[in-house]
Amino acid sequence: MRILIAEDDAASRLALAGILRKNGHDVLETETGSEALAEFLKPDGPKLGVIDWMMPEMNGLEMILKIRELQLENPPYLIILTARQGKADIIAGLGSGADDYLLKPFDPGELFARVEVGRRVVEMREELIKSRLACERQAIYDSLTGVLNRRAILDHLHREMKRLLRQGNPVAVGICDIDHFKKVNDKFGHQAGDDVLMGFSRVLTENLREYDLLGRIGGEEFLVVASMTPGADLTALFERLCRKVSESEILTRAGSLRVTVSIGVACAASDTTVDELIEKADAALYKAKEEGRNKVVYDRRCAPGSDQPGL
Repeated sequence: MRILIAEDDAASRLALAGILRKNGHDVLETETGSEALAEFLKPDGPKLGVIDWMMPEMNGLEMILKIRELQLENPPYLIILTARQGKADIIAGLGSGADDYLLKPFDPGELFARVEVGRRVVEMREELIKSRLACERQAIYDSLTGVLNRRAILDHLHREMKRLLRQGNPVAVGICDIDHFKKVNDKFGHQAGDDVLMGFSRVLTENLREYDLLGRIGGEEFLVVASMTPGADLTALFERLCRKVSESEILTRAGSLRVTVSIGVACAASDTTVDELIEKADAALYKAKEEGRNKVVYDRRCAPGSDQPGL
């Protein structure tokens, strides 16, 4: 583990570093509280520190207080080091936010034991953060394709609609449905079908603009939410998606496969609800299927040539 020692006394710092390095730790040495603070605040800063109470520029307690005031998501584990042995001093040290207290002159075995406690605490914190992030990811991303799941993409659409009401910037949605997907599953198996879904979502993602969002709303249906800006071409995005899908070979465990997509596009105005917008896009998608698939159909409000703002 990477451990920072903040100690202005060279002999004490050398002894601390030697013991910790002997036990396999990567040791970073500083002489002042301000130097230690700068190291802890780096993105890859150490997660455990042995901090002397009395140092020039900024003492150990002041440095610890500054770190705790930041309320970092994964703060360092800090052991205060001092010759002060009074109960009031110990209370003051721990009250500043120190995790542990080590008296000078320190015993090497005690130092090692307290550092080991800190190491375990740091590792447990990191595991908890990883678990929380994994749970958060599962809550908003589709487990197969990695794009937003139905709830997350619809939540985003609701936020975009609220923004529309405030700013008057319309929003377009496109429901993208893989053509004849059931035949893929029936002929090549569901695992190959999963490969197609993953490859299909990659093609869409690679051809969206950076401010568009994609989500899987069920089965082989995906929803694109696109913010509209005046002057651009409404059809460019969705026609590109349709064309790129048909041109792409998707690698599956059954070999390379090609699929096409039908897309129904609808545009929202300030008086449109999310349910109405999805319903209009779904109706346009149904029409694309009726007209032979592998095409984009636009709702009347955002049909090419209409007076609606473009994408």
